[in-house]
Amino acid sequence: MKTQDYSARHLQVLEGLEAVRKRPGMYVGSTDERGLMHCLWEIIDNAVDEALGGHGDRIEIVLHPDGSVEIRDRARGIPVDIEPRTGLSGVEVVFTKLHAGGKFGGGSYAASGGLHGVGASVVNALSARLDVEVDRAGKTYGMSFRRGEPGIFDDGRKEPSPDAPFTPFEKSSDLAVVGKARRGVTGTRVRYWADPQIFLKAAQFSYDDLVMRARQTAFLVPGLIMVIRDERGLPGTPAEDGPHEETFAYTGGIAEYAEYLARDQPVTDVWRLQGSGRFTETVPVLDDRGHMVSQEVERECEVDVAVRWGTGYDTTVRSFVNIIATPKGGTHLAGFDQALMKVFRKQLEVSSRKLKVGNDKVDKDDITAGLTAVVTVRLAEPQFEGQTKEVLGTSAVRAIVSRVVEQGLTERLTSTHRGDKAQASLLLEKVVAEMKSRISARLHKETQRRKNALESSSLPPKLADCRTNDTERSELFIVEGDSALGTAKLARNSDHQALLPIRGKILNVQKASVQDMLSNAECAAIIQVIGAGSGRSFDPDVVRYGKVIIMTDADVDGAHIRTLLLTLFFRYMRPLVEAGRVYAAMPPLHRIEVMGGRAGREYIYTYTEAEMRKKLGEMAKKGRTVKQPMQRYKGLGEMDADQLAETTMDPRHRTLRRITLADAARADEVFELLMGSSVAPRKDFIVGSAHELDRDRIDA
Repeated sequence: MKTQDYSARHLQVLEGLEAVRKRPGMYVGSTDERGLMHCLWEIIDNAVDEALGGHGDRIEIVLHPDGSVEIRDRARGIPVDIEPRTGLSGVEVVFTKLHAGGKFGGGSYAASGGLHGVGASVVNALSARLDVEVDRAGKTYGMSFRRGEPGIFDDGRKEPSPDAPFTPFEKSSDLAVVGKARRGVTGTRVRYWADPQIFLKAAQFSYDDLVMRARQTAFLVPGLIMVIRDERGLPGTPAEDGPHEETFAYTGGIAEYAEYLARDQPVTDVWRLQGSGRFTETVPVLDDRGHMVSQEVERECEVDVAVRWGTGYDTTVRSFVNIIATPKGGTHLAGFDQALMKVFRKQLEVSSRKLKVGNDKVDKDDITAGLTAVVTVRLAEPQFEGQTKEVLGTSAVRAIVSRVVEQGLTERLTSTHRGDKAQASLLLEKVVAEMKSRISARLHKETQRRKNALESSSLPPKLADCRTNDTERSELFIVEGDSALGTAKLARNSDHQALLPIRGKILNVQKASVQDMLSNAECAAIIQVIGAGSGRSFDPDVVRYGKVIIMTDADVDGAHIRTLLLTLFFRYMRPLVEAGRVYAAMPPLHRIEVMGGRAGREYIYTYTEAEMRKKLGEMAKKGRTVKQPMQRYKGLGEMDADQLAETTMDPRHRTLRRITLADAARADEVFELLMGSSVAPRKDFIVGSAHELDRDRIDA
């Protein structure tokens, strides 16, 4: 656009939007991918607000190959008539005027996510091009903007592009009728190209984030259909080989959302806690003459909470205000936490003798261990901290949420219904077990300094500890059975290698409660020896050994014991796995004794059937004789100390397999599938994977 074409009208239109372009971080948080996605949320949330008000039941988001994104809805459509104060069409007001919209107390929205009236205009200001089409009254209206300024793009017969010649409107804007709409069809379509002058070159729309948000919204607005279509063909995305589309629609609301978020076995069902409360606040409103005046307004706050406790110790809490996520919480979450503490402390006080609580006090972490919660509130014009709406600030909401949750939880925990009574009892026992586990871990940490030979030790007597005080050098071998222990004691380097024998197959902690795990002698011994606590109180900085090595027999039982041990580490000492400090020893399967040759008698160890056959072939080609029968190790106890040291324990010769955790969520699913309480999914997995079985690997 040339300088001489820049009229006074352009100054008026761009006056507010230029501030957005100069300080984009103030409105969208940043100019990287996070800010880019925030712009997209602004337009999507406008469509969701319509659905929330009962207008429209389908929203489509299309990621186009040219980098643009399109949002389509079937709601009422943006108003197209002239707004009297500005003389502009409703479409132009929404997309060019800051703090303009239908959410300032005019009665259009009882509860909405968009509140400040800047969302659509901010996106427009930060877009190289934005096209909007509105279906209303049998007509389709269209308007285009370039960096916030309305005008006309000359695309010719080509696809729409922000680089097409652009002519701004001079004297008055024109909301053109660009087509006909079917009778009764209304809705809005917004397509925009983010401005490369504002956003970083590497920033692009995240398909995974979009899917997560769409699924979340579909849960929060039951009956709403969210469709995501990716046409970009980016490598590493589901659309890599062609357009990819996913549809999300749920009818169960936040109860279904809590069930989806929960990964562990349930202790309780999903409990729905609902209620409302009223409060008054002083707000500025527009009078008939367009002046701002203060006025006392009575508000209603609707509270809907879904809670569910499981056997795990991870906590998952999602909070929302009018379906807008508040990842940093706010007054609604503070009220929720306050009610949890009050209710559980009261219930544990009532049942202190039965639950053997003693004088200990439960804290928030004990209560929220294994909790999955979705906390939602709906109210008109909530006060947020900033346009990014990450923290709710309306103070009256805290007391209302606290009261609703307190009443609902108390009813559940004191219910005489058989099902609720059994679940309440299990939940209170779990909370007490978490409290005792935390106190025990704290006491243990206070006394868990490594003991040397001259000091008394509270460690298990069956531990054969090492002498070094250097944690980085030290290694703990968890060995299967006393027979292997005897050989391992002779094979180890006692300076830095410690041994802890376990008796057979330990408890499957995926199925067991925290209390059962702590009561199990083998599990308790492992946790005590490692010395860093368990669960959420686990502290990787005070682990007593640099490496923890699981050394089991190279057979099916050994593999099962290793899986049980890994389940314990994954569930209760996960940071140790994440840090790559857990290993599996690789004892050999065969010992080949080769006769003759220059070197005389020679011993070769092999670790797989294929490796053994390869070595035999190599020896045959060299004309060397292999003593028959070859030794096939059934267990560690069959090796003598020298053999065990050379093959499995000596760092100069051994092979260790490091246990890593690339994807925690996926690992969680696998552990639950293989080790959890549900038999049917495990049976399906075994049957479905049967064709992958290699019969030659069966040792029979």
